[in-house]
Amino acid sequence: MASLSRNLARLSSSNQNRRFLLRALKLLRPYLRLTVAAYAALLGTTAILIVTPQFIRWIVDRGIRQNDLQLLTWSVLTLLGLTALRGLLTFFSNQFAETASQGVSYDLRRELHAKLTELSFAYHDRTESGQLLSRSMQDVERVRMLTGRSILGLANGVVLLIGSAAALIVMNPLLAVLAMLTMPILAHRAMVFGTLYRPLSMEIQEQLAVLTTRLEQNLRGARIVKAFAQEDAEIDRFETENQKWFGLAAATARLTALNIPMLDLIANLATVIIIWLGGYLVIRESMTLGELVAFITYLAQLTSPIRRLGFLVPSIAMAGASAERVFEILDEETQVEEAVDATPLGTIRGQLQFENVSFSYAKPHNVLREVSFEIEPGQILALLGPTGSGKSSIINMIPRFYDPTEGRILLDGQDIRGATLNSLRNQIGIVLQESTLFATSIRDNITFGRPDASDEEVFEAAEAAQAHEFIESYPDGYATRVGERGATLSGGQRQRVAIARTLLTDPRILILDDATSSVDTETEHLIQKALSNLMKGRTSVIIAQRLSTVRMAHQILMLEKGRIAAAGKHEELFGRSELYRKIYEEQLEKTEVQ
Repeated sequence: MASLSRNLARLSSSNQNRRFLLRALKLLRPYLRLTVAAYAALLGTTAILIVTPQFIRWIVDRGIRQNDLQLLTWSVLTLLGLTALRGLLTFFSNQFAETASQGVSYDLRRELHAKLTELSFAYHDRTESGQLLSRSMQDVERVRMLTGRSILGLANGVVLLIGSAAALIVMNPLLAVLAMLTMPILAHRAMVFGTLYRPLSMEIQEQLAVLTTRLEQNLRGARIVKAFAQEDAEIDRFETENQKWFGLAAATARLTALNIPMLDLIANLATVIIIWLGGYLVIRESMTLGELVAFITYLAQLTSPIRRLGFLVPSIAMAGASAERVFEILDEETQVEEAVDATPLGTIRGQLQFENVSFSYAKPHNVLREVSFEIEPGQILALLGPTGSGKSSIINMIPRFYDPTEGRILLDGQDIRGATLNSLRNQIGIVLQESTLFATSIRDNITFGRPDASDEEVFEAAEAAQAHEFIESYPDGYATRVGERGATLSGGQRQRVAIARTLLTDPRILILDDATSSVDTETEHLIQKALSNLMKGRTSVIIAQRLSTVRMAHQILMLEKGRIAAAGKHEELFGRSELYRKIYEEQLEKTEVQ
């Protein structure tokens, strides 16, 4: 018990851990009635447990010892009723507590999903998706256990421990002291077991996640594995991780096999002492048989919560750490925030202007330095430059995936930071270099930005993106499922579906990040003809890798080391920009559509 008290004190003294534990418990506020009902039922259950040994004592001394069959019968029936009532109260206590904790889990996952959706790209750039998934699933589950069974079990254990100890002392102080001599040893051993078992259990779960990830990657990359003849190597890698899992599982089995019998031995040692000494007192008539039976029952009720608390205290400590990781996400401040007085954008013309824009992913290293340019409504701007010159940073700041470190971006003369994010992004259509499709039907992917679009509008967008023909060639047509990340489509097909998805939203501004890089020259020629018609009346910003794209541009920006090295049309830049001529000769000329 002393060891248990020290660990509880250590847990309480940790201000940070306590702060997150209390914050996690505050999540139960919307479920206050359920929580109160759960603990009221728990108190009723504990009261019955504490009263029952005294009732058994009365049955033994008044019914059995005095040969009163009628009293014995009615007493046993009453005891049966108390047992049934305790079972009913336990059911309601667990049901109410579990419902409340599941509500906490539901609320937390909903808040986490909303927060992760709202957070800017900068946060996702520096955070591993695996960590976010772990926090959203495993850590939330530990917080749920904390608000449900863990705290309920802790309260039950403490109340039962105090009640049983008090009953023992009232019945026979000397015998109670002797019975409790082994309790500190039991508490220490239970705490050590719980402290060792919980981290091992967590490692097993984490290693199981590693195994699952390894298997999932092998299944998804089966073609690559076979293409590079790496089957044996992948089997060996999986075997290495599988061996780690087996080692952890074996260690857990050894720990359990050693400690469970040891805990039983320590607990039974106290029982043996009480049976021997108590039996002696019964024989000497210093104690009744009923009192001895009640005493042994209380002793069993005393050892059970001590063993349980040995598991619960480390579990609660780890739940506090999980709560900290969850709240760390919820407390994260997004670098792109909507202004308090932001107003929705109305119909826009599409004039786009950068004024002395500088940008840095991580200070003090600027990716862009004092970039200024202007695009008139309906014009096409092509961005050219070596890798790392800042092209992607420019297009990412237009829909406010990132905000400038310095300077401002204007849309129709209005700073885009003064517009609501949804109204701004609804005006912008984007086709990224790596087209991401969802594991659903082709139609659902095309209508992602406009779920209410009619079939005619979907067909029109697909035809404009040169996708309608290959979609119709599938037996299920537009209902064809594309597999995870569009794996069942070719790169060019995925790109055309992504272009159709963008075109369906009918944006005023188009952003194309090397949008035709994944299609063959014939398909590109068809897409370029469609885009040349569709871009009329729309402001278009294109990261260009093909000569056909550059030639249709009203303005070309040559970027180098985050600055505009040159600007103009194709003929102008070819005559006066050495960098442009180099890119033209090494990249653009080779990709020209014949």
